[in-house]
Amino acid sequence: MTPALGAALLLLALTGCTVPQPEPTPTAPFTSEEEAFAAAEETYRAYVDALNEVDLSDPETFEEVYAWTTGEANASERKSLSEMHADGWAVSGETRTRAIFGEELGEDGGVRILVCSDVSAVVVTDAAGTSMVAADRPDVYPLRVELLPSAQTSTGLVISASNAVEEDRCTTS
Repeated sequence: MTPALGAALLLLALTGCTVPQPEPTPTAPFTSEEEAFAAAEETYRAYVDALNEVDLSDPETFEEVYAWTTGEANASERKSLSEMHADGWAVSGETRTRAIFGEELGEDGGVRILVCSDVSAVVVTDAAGTSMVAADRPDVYPLRVELLPSAQTSTGLVISASNAVEEDRCTTS
């Protein structure tokens, strides 16, 4: 018997004796609603921190915002930040998060929260220095935020969608 044939027979014998292993059972990324909502809040606050660091004249500062988003939210951020940069706009002031309410934990590990986002200190101006903020802009926006599991962030979540909604909880928080 040649050495190659012996090695092939040994390999065949070894693989024939192995017992197939069952597929690993996926586990939920969080052990409780409280843990999921805490991770969602941490994710959203990190996103706002990144947004507050954006310098519209420097697209490199957009990357941290993109890192906290995916899907629709990521596409929307890329479009709006790129357009504001191209148009020579500037932003000053900071967005603050007044309150976050956990709303739903999905079976897939997704999380939905309600955020009361205070933009009263945020000023956006065009290249000529004219304010682009509507005179009737509310100081606080209620946002319904959807988050999905992700191994790419320290919190285990990324923002997949964020939509303004009508919500009384933000007027009392």
